[in-house]
Amino acid sequence: MTANIILNIQLSFEIAKKEKWYVASCQALDVFSQGETEKQSEKNLKEALCLFLTSCIERGTLNAVLKECGFKPVPVIDIEKKSQERYISIPLHLLSDKVIPEQCPE
Repeated sequence: MTANIILNIQLSFEIAKKEKWYVASCQALDVFSQGETEKQSEKNLKEALCLFLTSCIERGTLNAVLKECGFKPVPVIDIEKKSQERYISIPLHLLSDKVIPEQCPE
């Protein structure tokens, strides 16, 4: 039996025009990408962030990376977004073939 989890991570990002390229940046995780259009640079950033976060999960370093970037759990679920910031949604799909309760940490 398998179990699926989809984590949806919302990260702020910026896009700036640099000569003929648009550079998209997620300063919070220090991840950058570029494209010939704003839309392409945003798409490339989304792919780069997905690959970065997936790599962290695969290597078991996601917690350490997030702590190093200054992230910590907060009790408030509905965090207000600053109106001038743009956000990108990064869906991470996780699959487990081990769903026996005693194998999952509490």
